Amino acid sequence: MAYFYYMIKVLSILWNSFKMALQELKVNKLRTFLSLFGITIGIFCIIGVLATIDSLKTKISNDLSGMGNNSIFIDKWDYNGGPEYPWWKFVKRPSMKVSEMEFIQKKSTLASNIAFFVSTSATFSYEENQLKGVNLYGITNDFNKIQAFNIWKGRYFNETDFNQGQPYCVIGYKVAEELYGKPEKAVGKTISYGGRRLMVLGVIEKQGSSMIGGFDYDKTSIVTYNYYASIFNPDNNNPYIMVQAKPGIPSSALQDELNGIMRQLRKLSPTQEDNFTCNDVAQFKDQIESVFGAINQGGWAIAGLSLLVGAFGVANIMFVTVRERTSQIGLKKALGAKSSTILYEFLLESAFLCIIGGLVGLFLVWLLTVALGAVLPFPIFIAPSIIFLALSICIILGIISGIIPASIAAKMNPVEAIRTK
Repeated sequence: MAYFYYMIKVLSILWNSFKMALQELKVNKLRTFLSLFGITIGIFCIIGVLATIDSLKTKISNDLSGMGNNSIFIDKWDYNGGPEYPWWKFVKRPSMKVSEMEFIQKKSTLASNIAFFVSTSATFSYEENQLKGVNLYGITNDFNKIQAFNIWKGRYFNETDFNQGQPYCVIGYKVAEELYGKPEKAVGKTISYGGRRLMVLGVIEKQGSSMIGGFDYDKTSIVTYNYYASIFNPDNNNPYIMVQAKPGIPSSALQDELNGIMRQLRKLSPTQEDNFTCNDVAQFKDQIESVFGAINQGGWAIAGLSLLVGAFGVANIMFVTVRERTSQIGLKKALGAKSSTILYEFLLESAFLCIIGGLVGLFLVWLLTVALGAVLPFPIFIAPSIIFLALSICIILGIISGIIPASIAAKMNPVEAIRTK
């Protein structure tokens, strides 16, 4: 019974505080709006930045996963880049060979899947339809085990296709759509490039554009390496070897093993530097995390200033509110209201005011996500954790802003307060 009475009391305080906050907003619209504007802008800044960064990180993480989770790309090029990138040194390095991939398959104890990859660009056509700039990928057996893509219609290559180098291909969704009108019509048809013809075995599920310049499967035609090598010279197209670690093996350990295997394979002495690079895909994630961390700090700095201004505005509202309601406070205390009840009512009213400002900020962020989602190559979303963070900030700011005015109200002498006009 006592618990039920306590809950009724708490709900009554909450309801009264909420009504007072709405009344303040209704009676003094301009004053309250201007005071809450700082809260709105602060929440808009921080939640807008966090939502955009989270969405971007999700997109890039998916793109990195598409390159191969826990994978090493052995290439003559170093993927780190930088303003002083010694490209003249890397361009002289020997290209990767299929025989090197086969040697790694025999020697590596930490690798689960290994594939050879080479690509070029070509113009593809079907009847009167033509599509320029299509990626032509030449791959070996384990490629689809390392890469994240699914066959939407038709089938993938089988062992016989790989071994015999048949003139078959698997094409991207955009290629099928542009050349055949309806992508599902592509399976079993022929597709042409450079006077040569390929039969379409399957169509890859639509992927969307990549943010990190990875594999563009939507605009791709994949063929087996044996077929590719019968048409082109792989050495002229910067081939590389993709190696995926076994489950539970960190990519750094695989990278160290592959460095040793490649140095042994290429008979490099201890004094000679590597003429290859084992590029760890995970390093890109670390670099991206550091960039996003700096952007988040900037967003928090801007939002913090706005929230500070908003907190002062809310505190000013509460000081004015306490002064305007002095006689009401005295009457409540004379009728038996406890000081703690008065304190909680004003603190909750301050918190509700901040929540209203925060909700307006969240609404503006939602409008921003709709606008950006229409122009950016990835959707912007507001995670529930971000909404919870926004409301938590508002509640904390409300309590901090209202603590002094609420304390003043709670300590008032009822007789003196009633006499105040």
